[in-house]
Amino acid sequence: MSTHLVLFFTRGVSLRTWATMGMLAREIAVYLYLMEHGFEVSFVTYGDASDLAYAEQLKEIRILCNESGMSVEDYERSLFSLHAKALSSCHVVKTNQTYGAVLALEAARFFQKPFVARCGYMWSQNAAREYGLGSVEASKAHRVEEKVFLAADRVIVTTPAMRQDILARVGGVESRVAVIPNYVDMKTFRPDGSERDPTTGIFVGRIAPEKNLAALLEAIRPLEVNLILIGEGKLRAELQRQFSGLDGRVRWEGNVPNSKLPEYFNHARFFVLPSLYEGHPKALIEAMACGTPVIGADSTGIRELIDHGNTGLLCGTGPVSIRGAIQQMITHSELASRLGTNARQYVMENFSLEKIGEMELALLREVVGQ
Repeated sequence: MSTHLVLFFTRGVSLRTWATMGMLAREIAVYLYLMEHGFEVSFVTYGDASDLAYAEQLKEIRILCNESGMSVEDYERSLFSLHAKALSSCHVVKTNQTYGAVLALEAARFFQKPFVARCGYMWSQNAAREYGLGSVEASKAHRVEEKVFLAADRVIVTTPAMRQDILARVGGVESRVAVIPNYVDMKTFRPDGSERDPTTGIFVGRIAPEKNLAALLEAIRPLEVNLILIGEGKLRAELQRQFSGLDGRVRWEGNVPNSKLPEYFNHARFFVLPSLYEGHPKALIEAMACGTPVIGADSTGIRELIDHGNTGLLCGTGPVSIRGAIQQMITHSELASRLGTNARQYVMENFSLEKIGEMELALLREVVGQ
């Protein structure tokens, strides 16, 4: 008999969201892995009937969506009855992120199922950084996190730092909080033998304040380098205006399907992530898996992944420091090559889909008593 997992999407997120952002293949990979090892999987999404169009890509994953196009509030009020068959027959309920996890928790309690709370980033920390430590948004995120973490049978976080944050705030949960990092499909993200352009760098991520792209664009202004920016976000138009003088050297590619990223990574001399903070950045480990030499700011979530001088270069968050690291990468080809080789080996040993899939499998089997 197979084990049935129901995954609740982040509040407001649909399969179309994942597809539009180029994330669909990457996000479903671990669930396809679980299905290869005896699981059934259902996705509870916030999409309308258009989500059903992704059925072929999801293979045997069931899509439980808002087919009638109700408001988010009405959909949440009706969700237990709409998806009662799957929720009553499943063996475990899991969340994808903390935002919206209270509904998943209530579903698990109502249908008397084990509950696994997964968070790829700490919602309260991001809210505090964006709105202020004592803000309404940060306070709400703290309350939701504590409620969810206390009630969960298991909590999955992506970094040891996130685990320590939970243990410092929520008592009695030490044995229930597990670190399962983000994964990379090493068969997709690999060196392809292409010759790298010696003056091209690449960034992949949201065009958002915490990514610190103004400093990166300022850093390349006096350098003879080109920059490919992949991603979308609210700051794009403003940054394009502010750095219009770099037109011709900066390519704003927008969102790109995850499966296409290896082509970009293998073309570039270096990948750069100048963020002020990160959780466990997927784009960084994907670039490293391709053997692309990486530069990262010496910030939370990045410094834990880059061993300076061994698997990449760390720099400050200001333009001068970023510029110095880029100059090292473009002028020292042997260093760049060694960093790229070491980076791929590090990712292969720690973040392969198979390794992370086994960790996920073991935790879920433990939760359901297998």
